Amino acid sequence: MARKKKPKIPGVSFSWKRASGITNVKRKISRKTGVPFTKAGRQRKIGKMMTGSGCLIYVLAALLTIIVFILF
Repeated sequence: MARKKKPKIPGVSFSWKRASGITNVKRKISRKTGVPFTKAGRQRKIGKMMTGSGCLIYVLAALLTIIVFILF
């Protein structure tokens, strides 16, 4: 059986994380490092790098080429 939701006042919401400044600190760290804090954001970033939208494939190809030339 579904839970009953508390009636909310339209347009009024409160977040203790935003009030304490945690959200703002996370946002600043994410922008400086380029790594998202959310799980979905990290997965999206890794997915882009793996599919060629990023430069990971080019870097791996260059490393493979260098290794082949060194070994042979």
